[in-house]
Amino acid sequence: MDSSYRYSENDISSLSNSTLMCLVNQTSSFTATSPEIAGKGCEKGSKSRMWVYVLMGNMLRGIGETPIVPLGISYIDDFAKEGHSSLYLGILNTVAMIGPIIGFIMSSVFARLYVDIGYVDLSRIRITPGDARWVGAWWLSFLVSGLLCIIASIPFFFLPKIPKTSQKQRKNSSSPNVLQTDKEKNHITNLIKQEKKAPAYMTGFLKSLKSILTNHLYVIFVVLTLLQISSFIGSFTYLFKFIEQQFSRSASDANFVLGVITLPAMASGMFLGGYIIKRFKFTVIGIAKFAFFTTSVSYVLHLLNFPLICENKPFAGLTLTYDGMNSVDSHIDVPLSYCNSDCSCDKNQWEPICGKNGVTYISPCLAGCKSSSGNKNSNSTVFYDCSCIRDSDLLNSNFSAHLGECPRNKCKHKYYSYIALQVLNSFFIALGSTCLMLILMKTVQPELKSLAMGFHALVVRTLGGILAPIYYGALIDKTCMKWSVTSCGVRGACRIYNSTLFGTIYLGLNALIKTPVLILYVVLIYAMKKKFERKDNKTLGNDGKVIDETNPESLNKNGYHSVPAGGTCNETPL
Repeated sequence: MDSSYRYSENDISSLSNSTLMCLVNQTSSFTATSPEIAGKGCEKGSKSRMWVYVLMGNMLRGIGETPIVPLGISYIDDFAKEGHSSLYLGILNTVAMIGPIIGFIMSSVFARLYVDIGYVDLSRIRITPGDARWVGAWWLSFLVSGLLCIIASIPFFFLPKIPKTSQKQRKNSSSPNVLQTDKEKNHITNLIKQEKKAPAYMTGFLKSLKSILTNHLYVIFVVLTLLQISSFIGSFTYLFKFIEQQFSRSASDANFVLGVITLPAMASGMFLGGYIIKRFKFTVIGIAKFAFFTTSVSYVLHLLNFPLICENKPFAGLTLTYDGMNSVDSHIDVPLSYCNSDCSCDKNQWEPICGKNGVTYISPCLAGCKSSSGNKNSNSTVFYDCSCIRDSDLLNSNFSAHLGECPRNKCKHKYYSYIALQVLNSFFIALGSTCLMLILMKTVQPELKSLAMGFHALVVRTLGGILAPIYYGALIDKTCMKWSVTSCGVRGACRIYNSTLFGTIYLGLNALIKTPVLILYVVLIYAMKKKFERKDNKTLGNDGKVIDETNPESLNKNGYHSVPAGGTCNETPL
């Protein structure tokens, strides 16, 4: 059986045949799919196992990211010079944006290529990338990106097996506070003995996990970032569909614009955010305040998108009556008009045409078209004698239509305004991205940083990366006005959405999730201030514990300072 993608139940060569025309007093039984063909299509679809390869590929990708994200960021923080880790993390994020930029541009190019390129005669494909049924060559992106990942992994084989002494250890070993007298040595020996007598839960994985989960600052931060990243993942998953439905732009155009304009703005924001933290020597609380500021600005910019929501397309049978004269209260079961009631049309057929009256019709038959001319294998076909177009308010005598949906010219200026807001919004989101990593590392004990980052990544990717697209998609599906019907007779992909309702749900859900994020930032800052209260001659370590630099007895066995009894916490520049 031919495994190529079929965007229509009709054969490509049948465009000029009677199956699409209005045939008065004729039955439409010949347009239905035979049980034998439907059965074969269902049997073929049920045996598809391509999703297994996608699942395995993502699992391998997740394993490969482990040395880069939790361990790599922790490595940079340990080995960077004091106060320079924020700048290095900003540079890391900036360089990391090169990959998405290349990916978006590459996806834009491949989205313009037909999915079965190299396997079908492209001259016989009549749909364009702007058509809802168009499927680009998505599989080429996996091949190219997989090859690039293999090449990028080669330098990791040349890293040393055992890293050199960290910057903090070198600093403490040369510090004048490090052991100088027998009294100090005896004190450290006693500390070591006490640590050896410590309960077993201090060394176990479960007890380490318990340690970070009982850290209220860490828990607040995890919940905060879970909501923040859930909003980002959910909105980004359906961003291209939003642009397609709101502004009638193809996926290829959306990929190119976001890759060339938005992502460089994010890269600039990431670098600038890291530099600002280093330049002004923000404390832990200062970093949290800076993150709150960037999130608040991003929230306001997001709210400015609501006035840009476009009205529904003039679509006969969905938003308008079939004669194109009046709007309808509901898109469900819109009754036929006197202009096409005798045409015996199949309502499940999807072959949109644009009439001279600026109204889009689901098919030439439902537009009442009697004849056509032009190349049957291209999108240059023109349909004539369309009775529904004639009965509209069209004043001239040209009752023709051409293949494809009518362009949405009224929303063109809104599209450019939306892109401008997206650039600003992305910049401020990226400006605070370095803050998130620093807050995460500075609210837990140094030896638990990798575990804390790993658990944070697990929660975010499980509850955010998996659940967010599900409930976003479920709500967006509620706005669909026209579903396709598969060869099995079941519901397929959505052909067109209610633009106004789609935009309201998409933007409203983002705002709904981001609102508690701002509240949690206030709670986090208040909790930090309560814990990291300023005291003279005391400083704050990475784990949020107090360090009295004037007291040599605060050193532990590794040369680090330990917390004196009854001590309080203080801020220090990072």
